[in-house]
Amino acid sequence: MERRSFIRNAALGGIALTGVSGAFASAANPDMKMSNRAKFNLKYAPSLGAFRGHAGDDPIDQIRFMHDQGFRAMFDNGLMNKEPAMQEKIANELDRLGMDLGPFVLYADFSVQSMVTRDPEMMDMLRERMKMGIEVHKRTNVRTALVVPGRYDQRLHWDYQTANVIDSMRMCSEIVEKSGMALVMEPLNGLINHPGLFLTTIPQAYMICKAVNHSHCRIVNDLYHQQITEGNLIPNIDMAWEYIAAFHCGDHPGRNEPTTGEINYLNVFRHIYDKGYNGVICMEHGRSISGKEGEKALIEAYRKVDSFKV
Repeated sequence: MERRSFIRNAALGGIALTGVSGAFASAANPDMKMSNRAKFNLKYAPSLGAFRGHAGDDPIDQIRFMHDQGFRAMFDNGLMNKEPAMQEKIANELDRLGMDLGPFVLYADFSVQSMVTRDPEMMDMLRERMKMGIEVHKRTNVRTALVVPGRYDQRLHWDYQTANVIDSMRMCSEIVEKSGMALVMEPLNGLINHPGLFLTTIPQAYMICKAVNHSHCRIVNDLYHQQITEGNLIPNIDMAWEYIAAFHCGDHPGRNEPTTGEINYLNVFRHIYDKGYNGVICMEHGRSISGKEGEKALIEAYRKVDSFKV
């Protein structure tokens, strides 16, 4: 990690002197002024590809464009599937720009019963996945990796399944512990997107974390999924706060940018900010408008819901 720290320290002065903000926007899209030096209050994290219309296909150019617009983080669900050299390249650029990297998907197979079982083959598979995730962490210093316990078993009592998930998460947490990377379980809605999954609510994830009782077992609170599953967003944030290590967001209905649905993200983000949250909020959603105009509208939407602090 010393090499990336050196890159970051060496680059900070250069950014201040050369004015990367604005210069990159003009180079990427000379017919349009897209630079915004103001940093967002919270670490909203666009995904790779979110600004392909303005920044092109190269991941590094996309990261620079995000930074130019005031974003302080990014995420890539598919980080684990990229070549190691590209993983390092992404991490080095984020370090250079002082940006954070949100959780990547370490294990999320929606088609199988995995953690709810005591199947030895499933346990071996999970051990290997954790080891693979540790290697990604070594290359990128990503702090959190996302896991989903899989489908529920209609032939096994729910409490036995819960006990099996607790044992599985404890085993996985113990494997990643020495690396410093934490695991974040994601509850997903079963009404629209993912019917049949075991983990669906924040209280359920909180109970599992309590039972696992390991510092590397945490929660990613996807506000889009939770609005569908149970609502009650701010009270559940408060109740599960000690275990929430990351957020995902997206409005409902539509799963597009904030201000396009029913969630009052201005109030939700103000609440998260007031609680002192300094982690990543992954923008895991689509756009209500296609093309470059949609990318501009996406940025404007986040400026609007981030306006809680003057």
